[in-house]
Amino acid sequence: MKRSFLNIFKWGITPLIVLLLLAGCGLQTSPVADPKGPIALIERDLLYTAFFIMLIVVIPVYLMVFWFIWRYRAKGGTGEYKPDWNKSVIIEVFVWSIPALIIITLGYLVWTYSYKLDPYKKIATPENTINVQVVAQDWKWLFIYPELGIASVNELAFPVDKAVSMRLTSDTVMNSFLVPALGGQIYAMAGMTSQLNLMASETGSFRGRNTQYSGDGFAMQFFQAVAMTPEEFAAWVAKAKMHQKPLTTAAYEQLAKPTIGHAVEYFSWVKQDLFDDILRKYAKRTPPPLRRHTPAPALPSCEGDKPC
Repeated sequence: MKRSFLNIFKWGITPLIVLLLLAGCGLQTSPVADPKGPIALIERDLLYTAFFIMLIVVIPVYLMVFWFIWRYRAKGGTGEYKPDWNKSVIIEVFVWSIPALIIITLGYLVWTYSYKLDPYKKIATPENTINVQVVAQDWKWLFIYPELGIASVNELAFPVDKAVSMRLTSDTVMNSFLVPALGGQIYAMAGMTSQLNLMASETGSFRGRNTQYSGDGFAMQFFQAVAMTPEEFAAWVAKAKMHQKPLTTAAYEQLAKPTIGHAVEYFSWVKQDLFDDILRKYAKRTPPPLRRHTPAPALPSCEGDKPC
């Protein structure tokens, strides 16, 4: 009896303890579990809520497994053997009602938060929002600040407690934009625009990346999202403008060439409507109208001895 109990503990409880310990270590470093912005905080709380709701089923199952093993063990078990037993109203009620309630609750959360966390939804007034145009390339990210006339590569800077409203597109295959510490994930596709609104509630540098496989440099396609104080952001803008490096059409074509591990780069001037020019590259062109065939004039008929 003692040996069977030790086996149950060894193969049942020990793995659970190890997993819990590992999860505890991960909570200290995981950006998802340690959000730095209001959107990421809502997403984390939603994740925890769904997790604990599903534990309503998981925890009783584990407890009953060990209880059944102990109660109906071959030697010394007190469980009554009923070979002709086939139905219990109480068990049927629990088996069907609890999962149904869980599904209804999760469905309500999905419905509610799909609107609450709409990536297109503005999270601040225009006066407290900075607009950024984001272009995914092979294998880097270009951030254009249309109102400031500057751009950066692999570095998204913005003031803390100020919303960042992004328009995203791709100048290559489909990419997926994600900053786990700030929340939100959105696809960037060629010829199309998507939108994402984020905010940081404290200063710091947070890693962002492309989560959609896109080729050789996918593993190194990281960027830094840096939340700064207003004074630090003003200094960052001044530093970008000091580089005296314009992002002309020719400079953009050079930048768009595939590179791996591209260093942070700044542009002090950006060609007007560059973002729209990138979109127009993939716009469907209207085909020329089909020319209608004009039938040849009918030949005069010949009657009798009259010449045709």
